[in-house]
Amino acid sequence: MTRAAWNSKELTVGQLAERSGVAVSALHFYEAKGLISSRRTAGNQRRYTRDTLRRVAFVRLAQRLGIPLKTIRDALSALPEERTPTRDDWARLSATWRAELDDRIEQLQRLRDDLTDCIGCGCLSLDRCVLANPYDRLGEEGPGARRMDTRICPPQGRCT
Repeated sequence: MTRAAWNSKELTVGQLAERSGVAVSALHFYEAKGLISSRRTAGNQRRYTRDTLRRVAFVRLAQRLGIPLKTIRDALSALPEERTPTRDDWARLSATWRAELDDRIEQLQRLRDDLTDCIGCGCLSLDRCVLANPYDRLGEEGPGARRMDTRICPPQGRCT
């Protein structure tokens, strides 16, 4: 690609894919989900502003953290259009995700600890298994088939 093409105000979908390292199909998906936007030329080709590169990087990082696309879209919608997200933007937006990430880490640690116990006993009993039926909550509903509750929470706590 020529230097002039890299410095242009707008990028084609191919240029955006090359610069961001994201497949064209993923960029189309991001656009369909409202994470990025483009304008259409007279020939109906997509053109992206250069700030889209930073937005794509933001989406990819947030996805790696396990943030759902809807949450990412809501965060990006709080930013002005055609402006590159800044460090302050990222700090503000990521701070709102901290509690969710902390909860997820706690759940994964409990899952890890309970999984070790489960493998040790080998029972996988629905009335005792901390993975399939934590604290036998479903057993209190009586005999017979029950829904599978995979959430793990303490007896007094509220499941998340």
